[in-house]
Amino acid sequence: MPKMRRKGDLPEKVCVACGRPFTWRKKWARVWDEVRYCSDRCRNDGRRAVGGK
Repeated sequence: MPKMRRKGDLPEKVCVACGRPFTWRKKWARVWDEVRYCSDRCRNDGRRAVGGK
């Protein structure tokens, strides 16, 4: 059986676009160091702000 972890024990980051904290997700396991945004919406808004559109 896999080891169970509490949600409070998972790593956490702050979204660069909205400033909200978000926690580790299994789908981000391989790229956790590169994750900067909490959602697709924040990622798209962040690109618009930098890209000027």
